[in-house]
Amino acid sequence: MKKNILLLFFALLAILTEGFAQNVEMADGLRSSGKIYVVVGVLCIIFIGIVVYLINLDRKLAQLKKEVEQLKN
Repeated sequence: MKKNILLLFFALLAILTEGFAQNVEMADGLRSSGKIYVVVGVLCIIFIGIVVYLINLDRKLAQLKKEVEQLKN
């Protein structure tokens, strides 16, 4: 079952990357007009936001775990 899911995932990944590789004209247009930096900046902000959210969530879960262990004792 896991092998089938992994195979499907990698097949979809290969199809998607092939589609992006063929669309180089769009990247060239964004690069020439300077808008590529806006796209990269927005992606970085989104990625940083997700990382901060996950770190915050991990801290909260660790705190709840400690509270549950204290209540059990």
